[in-house]
Amino acid sequence: MTAPADPVTRSFLNVDRSVSGQRWSARLDQAGLNRALAISQTHGLSEIVARVLAGRGVGVDEAPAFLDPTIRGLMPDPSSMTDCDKAAARIAAAVEAGEKIAIFGDYDVDGAASSALLCRFLRHFGIEAEIYIPDRIFEGYGPNPSAIRQLIENGAQLIVTVDCGSTSHESLAVAADLGVDVVVIDHHQLGADLPPCLALVNPNRQDDLSGQGHLCAAGVVFLVLVATTRVLRMAGDPRAKTLDLLSWLDLVALATVCDVVPLKGLNRAYVVKGLVAARHMLNPGLAALFRTAGLNGPVTPYHLGFLIGPRINAGGRIGDAALGSRLLTMDDAARAGEIAVRLDELNKERQAMEAAMLAEAEAEAIAEYGNGEGASVIVTANDRWHAGIVGLLASRLKDKFRRPAFAIAFDANGRGTGSGRSIGGFDLGRMVRAAVENGLLVKGGGHGMAAGLTVERANLGRLRHFFEESAKGAVASLVADPALKIDAAVSASGATPALIEKLEAAGPYGAGHPQPVFAVPAHRLRDSRPVGTTHVKVTLEAMDGARLEGIAFRVAETPLGDFLLKERGSMIHVAGSLSLDHWQGAQRVQLRVTDAARAI
Repeated sequence: MTAPADPVTRSFLNVDRSVSGQRWSARLDQAGLNRALAISQTHGLSEIVARVLAGRGVGVDEAPAFLDPTIRGLMPDPSSMTDCDKAAARIAAAVEAGEKIAIFGDYDVDGAASSALLCRFLRHFGIEAEIYIPDRIFEGYGPNPSAIRQLIENGAQLIVTVDCGSTSHESLAVAADLGVDVVVIDHHQLGADLPPCLALVNPNRQDDLSGQGHLCAAGVVFLVLVATTRVLRMAGDPRAKTLDLLSWLDLVALATVCDVVPLKGLNRAYVVKGLVAARHMLNPGLAALFRTAGLNGPVTPYHLGFLIGPRINAGGRIGDAALGSRLLTMDDAARAGEIAVRLDELNKERQAMEAAMLAEAEAEAIAEYGNGEGASVIVTANDRWHAGIVGLLASRLKDKFRRPAFAIAFDANGRGTGSGRSIGGFDLGRMVRAAVENGLLVKGGGHGMAAGLTVERANLGRLRHFFEESAKGAVASLVADPALKIDAAVSASGATPALIEKLEAAGPYGAGHPQPVFAVPAHRLRDSRPVGTTHVKVTLEAMDGARLEGIAFRVAETPLGDFLLKERGSMIHVAGSLSLDHWQGAQRVQLRVTDAARAI
């Protein structure tokens, strides 16, 4: 189960160009192989775990702590975040005084989880906060003056924004004028100009030196609540002593995975410990979603990102934006089940809408950019698209063309709501902020891998040109030599549950800590068949007769999908990631196929 002994300068299995157009290369060079050997020998780890760790930049001395991340060991002093102490003091004062508190959140998973986390914290202290999630279509992202006025008219004495607010100058000025304090807890990029608020806790603000800019909003909220709990304990509040913040890490893990922030530092501990909490099914809303989604086996990051996340997001995309936060704060299991079913229905509607819109988006992109190789940034737009689904379109276009992509939905007034997704190494949020500063956007912002924007139709051409000029140098270097990094080779007989168990020791995997990719060399493609409308299921057979089941997701009418369906009976190399499939109580290994090549 080791890579072929070819020099690292050669292609892995001599695959210079796969059916997906990629060159396969060994993830580890000779220095990396030496480091893997040292990790294995020093700490008594299996070779495969050592290779995975070495391939992700983990040093010999760092390995034990990396394999056992703890909240205590990785959590910084919350006070290191600018304004955190100020925010904690104000929230604690509101708790002690029994003030009416309003929470203004975003309509995505991070916003819903952040709102629920803060709501559950306040509920522990007897405060039932009002949660306000804006309508994606009619209100857009972040606080708006009308909503702020409404919350204050409803009696809010303190407003806390989560996963938004860092650039909401006009809206927060309304609260200031009306004499109501606002605490902003966020993680999105922002410039030097700060909005008028009592406290702005955002590790990505320019004067924050905490080094926690990789956290999602829920991760930042958790740190603020740690600081708030400390204040309340020092004040002698007996309720603070019975608070179990760690039991809510399932919400933080959900947000961390779904917001695709790097799984490094504290984020790793959030997800590892959050998965433990999620598996106890203590949150009725999450438990209901897992049941509705047909969860098999223990909760994994995959389940959070691909089963739970899309269903919570579906409410914000095409339904009631507050459904997700309402579900995650709910303690009534029966009512939670009803909302989970509604979100599942909305997700199916979203999938159908996405399929139709994606066909149009891909056709437009091909007409505008050909195969995409001549463009640095793909920008598509349409008057008929649903603004709640443009982020999904951008993600699909990014995957298809392997470069940053935007999808924009224009309304009848000629104003477009758009969303963008980036490739690793290119900061999309920074480019969007630059477009705002150059007067090309009504508003816009985000982070390195994702961004949102609002643009007038008259500026679309200028915006395309600006994005192209801004990105062409960096993107060209990032996509010049598309390569698939292979961690090791494995045969059908070697792909066992025991191997998966060893691999899980080096997880969880996600952004910044990619899932191990294995090559399955020279296996016969015994069978391949379409599954659903876009997937292809395969059966691979080794020379010794051992078989490995696999599935390639969303490959219909792609070179990979066509190859797998046409090459039945042929000897092929396949690349992908391994996982355990739990079906009717039985465990079996499954390969998630991402690429293939002819075995020559």
